[in-house]
Amino acid sequence: SGKEPKLHRSPLTRENQQFNFRLQQSHIVQRTHLFPVVLSRWSSETRSIQGICIWGSSSCPGLRCLSGLWRSFLASPVWGEDLLTSCGFLLCKGLISKLDLISIRLSSGARLFSFLSLAWGFVADVDIESEQFRQIGALRFLLSTLLRLAYLRIYQGKLAFLPAESQRESASAGFSTADSRLPDHLLVPLEQPVPQDWTLVEEQEFVLVLAMFQSHLGEDLVAAPDARADDGLIHLFYVTAGISRTALLRLFWTMQSGTHLDWGCTHLVYRRARALRLEPLSEAGVMTVDGERVEYGPLQAQVHRGLFKMGGPLPEPHNPDWLLLNLNLMFACLFY
Repeated sequence: SGKEPKLHRSPLTRENQQFNFRLQQSHIVQRTHLFPVVLSRWSSETRSIQGICIWGSSSCPGLRCLSGLWRSFLASPVWGEDLLTSCGFLLCKGLISKLDLISIRLSSGARLFSFLSLAWGFVADVDIESEQFRQIGALRFLLSTLLRLAYLRIYQGKLAFLPAESQRESASAGFSTADSRLPDHLLVPLEQPVPQDWTLVEEQEFVLVLAMFQSHLGEDLVAAPDARADDGLIHLFYVTAGISRTALLRLFWTMQSGTHLDWGCTHLVYRRARALRLEPLSEAGVMTVDGERVEYGPLQAQVHRGLFKMGGPLPEPHNPDWLLLNLNLMFACLFY
């Protein structure tokens, strides 16, 4: 009929466990509205397992990632079916795995929870500026990329991060669902210097800064090939000023196959972190969280490992299909 389905909730009670299945429009997850609501309501009711099927337009970063991964999910009996049917099937299988969430603190005091990415500079510019070309579909990203390459911007700012090798306690080791505050114990107030065990990036002129929390930035962009949904890591990339337009274009071309780290671009830096702080010095710019624009200014973030639960088991890293399958259920159904 062309009409969007209405929100529906149908509780199914089983022995000692209640499953509440809710169909939610993708923009609820996309705009990070869902996670703060859930994390602020730790109670006996919200501890029951909840399944969420999502659908929406290409604006949803989760669906963009899922659409690329879905084509490789050949083992699924419903491969080739529409997204909602496939999501519902996988949800009903009842298998559960863990999912990292990243707590992001903005300078205004606002707190966001992210599951996909944090971007500043080129990637964020392309994502937001492509909205004006929405009528041409997925080609809008290619057009926006070419335009931004032609008018390449350089951003000044300060970047610091807590290396993954840090000996501090695991971010969620002491977390209990009874604690509704979920403290970010790796972070200090933005007005204070970062702790001594953090690494300060010497460069202060960037083309882009991209923090990835999953492997795929889009259906055809494998930004962090080694990322896992529950690895407890922030996969931090930044490109320093001085890179040529040709090299930057090659970077994104090779990112389609996840080989961009292999060709030795001296302006591309990759680090694994557990927390980060980003302080823009340029007066104007764009920052995005999970593909959505957020207020421009200093921010910091830390990962909470395995905080959420999602439908489906995660293949091991040595599995050759792991790269393409590690997100196959994340955006299909989340359990909390």
